[in-house]
Amino acid sequence: MTPSFVQILIVVALLVLLFGRGKISALMGDVAKGIKSFKKGMQEEPEAEVTEDVKTIEHEAAETVSTAKKTAGSKAKS
Repeated sequence: MTPSFVQILIVVALLVLLFGRGKISALMGDVAKGIKSFKKGMQEEPEAEVTEDVKTIEHEAAETVSTAKKTAGSKAKS
């Protein structure tokens, strides 16, 4: 059962009376910004983010290996 045109108008009129035009306009503006941001995020290439993450992980792994070698070397001397 779909709502009729009159029912939709009544609901819209009640919303405007309860919240006012200014608050509804601000809410719709925020929704539009969110949609635009989402679309922009979907269009960006995820490869750049993945490459940066891989470089960070490789750097952390290299630091861990060098720390482990230093620790192993100092234990061997003891």
